[in-house]
Amino acid sequence: MFWSARVRPRRYPDTVSTTLHFTKGHGTGNDFVLFADPDGEIDLDTEAIAGIANRHFGVGADGVIRAVRSSRIDVGAEALAEDPAAEWFMDYHNADGSAAEMCGNGIRVFGSFLIANGLIELAEGESVAIGTRGGVRELLRTADGFEVDLGPFVILDSEATVSAAELHVARPGLPIGVGNPHVVVALADDDELDAIDLGHAPVVTPTPPNGANVEFVVPAEPLVVDGVGRIRMRVHERGSGETLSCGTGAAAAALAIRHWAGANAPDVWRVEVAGGVVGVRVYPTASGDHVALSGPAELVFSGDLSI
Repeated sequence: MFWSARVRPRRYPDTVSTTLHFTKGHGTGNDFVLFADPDGEIDLDTEAIAGIANRHFGVGADGVIRAVRSSRIDVGAEALAEDPAAEWFMDYHNADGSAAEMCGNGIRVFGSFLIANGLIELAEGESVAIGTRGGVRELLRTADGFEVDLGPFVILDSEATVSAAELHVARPGLPIGVGNPHVVVALADDDELDAIDLGHAPVVTPTPPNGANVEFVVPAEPLVVDGVGRIRMRVHERGSGETLSCGTGAAAAALAIRHWAGANAPDVWRVEVAGGVVGVRVYPTASGDHVALSGPAELVFSGDLSI
């Protein structure tokens, strides 16, 4: 179902408003407000972006995504240097207005948005290069959504501990880089996972220099069925709080369990999040192992927002 609406938040006297045409979309419940600004003419500050994402006074979202040509945004120069085919840049901001390097669910919804708005043509089985602050990412259109190559990953050889509300003892965390920073914590069972209060941000020690998304994960029993690893996770995203899904977080969680499981661990994973299921796979390339994320991307409604 796709529908349109006109949203008119609170108006204040003596202010000038601008109408922004937007689309609301989500990937397994991780939701975004998207708008097209091909020539980079719309300048929204942190406060305006946070206002759009506000669930009480704005549209409401885990993040805000601007579709802008890489040639029309300063950070797009690096994307074009990496791959001149990366015409479009995913200018992604968290719900608090802060910029983020990458978003695995967001880039799938971004692809759907580009297609729906006639900004690109992409048939099933074709891929497109997308610029992000975390580098250029290849997005493949599949029969039931999209798969994004998140590129090489880094499992850091460092120690971290994580404390969280209703997690009575601090746990070790594994720092993993998937274009953006994550710390993954393994828990004993579903009861322990369900009990955590992620309305409060987990505390990572030592504090990551740029913050981090924190994933709490429970392996299924049995862990592997028909060659596919199975895990369940919850996530607190830097700048957004607990979300129903985090694409790069799902990849990080699968990579962590794969790392802990050892040499015989599978390369294909099914990750259950609160908003559904996404797929993760690790595969070799000429430059080393990459990790890919697959899942649905839904556009829900469009509207006009006075800001």
